[in-house]
Amino acid sequence: MNATMLSLTKLGVRRGWTEQLNLWSDRRELLNALVGTAGVYTVLALFIGDGTVPGTTVSMGTYMTPGFLAFGVFATGLTALPTLIAADREEGTLMRARTLPGGVRVYLTGRAVTTLLTIALNAALVLLVAMPLVGVPAPATPGRWLTLVWVLALGTLSVVPIGAAIGSLVSGPKTAAAMLALPTMLLMLVSGVMFPIEIMPGFVRGVAQVFPLYWQSLGLRAAFLPDSAVAAEIGRDRPLGLAAAVLGAWAVGGMVLAPWLLRRIRGR
Repeated sequence: MNATMLSLTKLGVRRGWTEQLNLWSDRRELLNALVGTAGVYTVLALFIGDGTVPGTTVSMGTYMTPGFLAFGVFATGLTALPTLIAADREEGTLMRARTLPGGVRVYLTGRAVTTLLTIALNAALVLLVAMPLVGVPAPATPGRWLTLVWVLALGTLSVVPIGAAIGSLVSGPKTAAAMLALPTMLLMLVSGVMFPIEIMPGFVRGVAQVFPLYWQSLGLRAAFLPDSAVAAEIGRDRPLGLAAAVLGAWAVGGMVLAPWLLRRIRGR
């Protein structure tokens, strides 16, 4: 990385960090984060109850927790981020970025930083509730901690660039929210987030495995749940190598597509 790119990256990180600090200093934003993550998780965990997943000794609440964490990453990258970018386009922020050093590069780096910090906060809030509420254990071995790290990293990279690309295409934040909400919720229902995907029809399972949410959930279950819970997976297996390949393919595709689309939007 040359000196210019390093300087632009630092500017972007500083921009994102400052913006996130401003959000965290707003009590209303913090309350929204608490209600939208820990609050929703608590309601779902209580609704599902403490029954066990068929064929395992794992409770339904424990089984749901890794999937809910994965959905937080997925929804932040593919729903919240496009809405923010569309709002910035509508307000002229992207246009003004052209007059600043680094332009869109600094802007995108800042948005990436705020997205990563949002994901980290949401995950921390969920785990703070999940451990005492449903008894979710921390990863038991160094290998499981490593799985947690790479799944979160690749899972984030698999959706954030695509989210940026979508945000550059939609006409405004209301359009983004309306267009993305239903597909996101449908994917949550069919990707094994709340219930074992084994109960889904075969063609639904095939569709779910195309998208990163299923593989994010599978990877996080491998990090948090005991080996006995593998009985609830497709084929009684957790193919982490395939999960890494699918998430990596989405990440590479997004990192190629997003800058190209943003350059075209900026040109217009």
